[in-house]
Amino acid sequence: MAEPVNLNRYRKTKARAERKAQAAENAVKFGRTKAEKELEKNRAEKADTTIEQHKLDE
Repeated sequence: MAEPVNLNRYRKTKARAERKAQAAENAVKFGRTKAEKELEKNRAEKADTTIEQHKLDE
């Protein structure tokens, strides 16, 4: 016969693994430091001003 499986333990282990996977995904998605966010913002502003400066007047 096969070994009996504790379904509560299986369910909790599965839920824990799903939470851990979600946490890893969020860390990649949102896990930027304040300095990195500020750098990205500054680069975007510089790109916008550069594009704006090169526009031709009508």
